[in-house]
Amino acid sequence: MKAECQITGVVLAGGKASRMGGQDKGLMLLNGKPLWQHVADCLLPQVNEVVISANRNLDIYRQSGFPVIADTLSGFPGPLAGLLSVMQQTSGEWFLFCPCDTPFIPDNLVERLVEQRQNAPVVWVHDGDRDHPAVTLAHRSLAPKIIDYLASGERRVMVFMRQVGGHSVDFCDTKEAFRNMNTPEDLTLNQERI
Repeated sequence: MKAECQITGVVLAGGKASRMGGQDKGLMLLNGKPLWQHVADCLLPQVNEVVISANRNLDIYRQSGFPVIADTLSGFPGPLAGLLSVMQQTSGEWFLFCPCDTPFIPDNLVERLVEQRQNAPVVWVHDGDRDHPAVTLAHRSLAPKIIDYLASGERRVMVFMRQVGGHSVDFCDTKEAFRNMNTPEDLTLNQERI
């Protein structure tokens, strides 16, 4: 079910993936399909369009037919840089960011985040035990604030989101949906689970 407001789904595949031995995590296979594609397939029915945020293997990602957006800031400065780059290079109003290593996201993710937003400019998932700040719904009005925050030398996503008036949304009933595929071992353990 698509939300009432216009939302761009963003698959975050631009990190260093140091726990994957530096391999491009988004291109790692789970059940024969790249991780980024699992996330894109989950997002497609929930959003108006999907884009991929990536910094390596851009030609491979472009073969998907989705727009591919690279960070405008150099040196892999973290998830906020990815958020900012997408906001600067697309025309959407709202953005649902989701890392490529969360292939099990629920089919009501957008609906619940929108319902629980309560006029906040950004909300993110809490699985009952911990926050998942990279699974977040954010408004484009945050772009200038992200610029200032990164320019100050800060990188901490949770600190930024709380500073701008954001809050978490409870997904403790679907905690397993936010399992991360951080290592090759995680991928091996989760083959055939979908």
